[in-house]
Amino acid sequence: MKTAGLIEIIVYVADMDAQVQFYRDVFELAVMYPAELDSYADQYWVTLDAGGVILALHGGGQGRLGADTPKIVFGVDNIHAARAELVRKGVSVDEVRSAAPGVWVCDGRDPEGNPFSIESHD
Repeated sequence: MKTAGLIEIIVYVADMDAQVQFYRDVFELAVMYPAELDSYADQYWVTLDAGGVILALHGGGQGRLGADTPKIVFGVDNIHAARAELVRKGVSVDEVRSAAPGVWVCDGRDPEGNPFSIESHD
């Protein structure tokens, strides 16, 4: 399966405003979406430009070690073909789901249980 490379790392966070301030102000990552808010406290999804890869902050994290582990996301052209190839290679993956309008995701775990996703866009 050929991927478009690593496109995104998702970090599950409990305090979105504090996490945005940390990555924006300490590491000087530009907020891509939603940009220029005074507070990010009520946001559930915030993306930052991490230089060739997106750092996505996902609300709802509860600090559960293992359950709120960062997730690696690989871009693919055809989510269904990529999923089928993973299955052929013996990888256990979930069904393809719509994460947002035009965004298709399939989740899996590596041999040590670390979460990953493959993702395609319409």
